[in-house]
Amino acid sequence: MKSLHLVKTSTGATWAFRVMRDLVQMGEDVHVAMPVDGILVQQYKDAGIVIHELNYSMKSAFSTISKIREVVDEVKPDIIHSHFVLTTLLMRMALRKRNIARVFEVPGPLHLEHAIYQNADLWTAQKKRDFWIPTCQWSMDKYKACGIDDSRLFLTYYGGDLVDREYQKGVLRNELGLTDKDIIVGMVAYMYAPKKYLGEKRGLKGHEDLIDAVAMIQDKYPNMHLVFIGGPWVGAEKYEQEVIAYGKEKVRNVYFLGTRRNVPDLYQDFDMVVHPSHSENLGGAAESLMLAVPTIASNVGGFPDIVIPGKTGYLSEPFNPMSIAKAIEKVIANPAEAKQMAEYGKAYLHDLLNAKKTSKDVYDFYRLIKERFDENNTR
Repeated sequence: MKSLHLVKTSTGATWAFRVMRDLVQMGEDVHVAMPVDGILVQQYKDAGIVIHELNYSMKSAFSTISKIREVVDEVKPDIIHSHFVLTTLLMRMALRKRNIARVFEVPGPLHLEHAIYQNADLWTAQKKRDFWIPTCQWSMDKYKACGIDDSRLFLTYYGGDLVDREYQKGVLRNELGLTDKDIIVGMVAYMYAPKKYLGEKRGLKGHEDLIDAVAMIQDKYPNMHLVFIGGPWVGAEKYEQEVIAYGKEKVRNVYFLGTRRNVPDLYQDFDMVVHPSHSENLGGAAESLMLAVPTIASNVGGFPDIVIPGKTGYLSEPFNPMSIAKAIEKVIANPAEAKQMAEYGKAYLHDLLNAKKTSKDVYDFYRLIKERFDENNTR
């Protein structure tokens, strides 16, 4: 089957690349329309994916729409697979009169949490042509609640490549001059500035909430150290400096390490990792559990799919530093139990998030989508 994928970046979104790479390996004819200025372009070429240059812009919607039509006419795909809200909306505007099966693999729940974006997704979809692949249960349930029929929804996850290897322990503690008696609470995430137009007062990833949580209990645990890994997302440099200043004001033992390339090694010294996001799909929780690090995550989006209280980790309430602080104290009080749950989480995700499995899901979904599309359009 010939598929055309719409991706707005050639710098990130490796999760979308893995799907395409695996589809090629299963014998599919895979094309992608994307910008060609990013570091992943060569990987796409090496994987046997045919690249068509396309820059997506809502500001230049008319020219983008025209280009989408040109690429579709050239490729003549059996199915069009969009990986972002932006690419999906532009695709639908461009192809309203084109009788081609289209599927939106939903990268996260964020747009469904805001009425204007949710409605844009729902209202631009055509009943006989548009399908969705939600990548967490929350998104799946949300589409159903909005009236989307089960026959148009297909649940799977964006999988990762399994790397069963030993990482180096002690790197982080040596760098910071800490001993095994010190408690390290870690967070790994880029810093995203608040979107004021959406009413956000704190960053999407919840850095400030974790700072407040640790500040609440630091007197009780003087050997506790808070470590942030991850620099600013594009355009969030000023916000990063604000977070650093806030952290140093509130927490005695706090470290901001910026963007690092040896994150799996640094994870090995975390006594726990916290993902206090306000909105998320599976996010960094998948990474920390795959590394068997005790994991605390907000009870939002796709986190509960994999962070299961009493089995794989701990959930805290979003926007709630006290809830985060209580979860941190549970890990401190029960380190063996926390580690055991993290090990179970690693085994659980080994199958659930194996890219070979999730990509095979997409391969199978294509057949079902095409079958249902043909039924819808021959009645």
